[in-house]
Amino acid sequence: MQTKALIQDETDPIANMANISALLFDALEQVNWLGFYRVIENQLVLGPFQGKVACIRIPLGKGVCGTAAQSKTTQRILDVHQFDGHIACDASTNAEIVIPVQVNGDIIAVLDIDSTSFERFDQEDQDGLEAIVAVFEQSLLAVK
Repeated sequence: MQTKALIQDETDPIANMANISALLFDALEQVNWLGFYRVIENQLVLGPFQGKVACIRIPLGKGVCGTAAQSKTTQRILDVHQFDGHIACDASTNAEIVIPVQVNGDIIAVLDIDSTSFERFDQEDQDGLEAIVAVFEQSLLAVK
């Protein structure tokens, strides 16, 4: 897997988030924003990303990202306008997928990917992205 080769010798999680963001942003079609939010002091704080400027802080439990973090489950939203409480950092976003990043059961970040296309993300996308996040999680465990 390209992600594993990219991050295997690097122990800094921020550097790895930056490279994973760049790799995925370049590889995925119809994506207008892709990046990480890190859990800091009980909220999500903007981390490395690719795309337009973004919301800097998101409360846990709010929006798609906050819901993914609080529930510790992937959120795959086919139409963000139908998601109660969606936070529109970019009004052109129509679909979103957010995968929580866990270390020893604790959420330390989420990977957030937005698209201007409705229903952009399917189960195959979710499975592949969750596998990439699992590789990143393994790299974080190796550092601890």
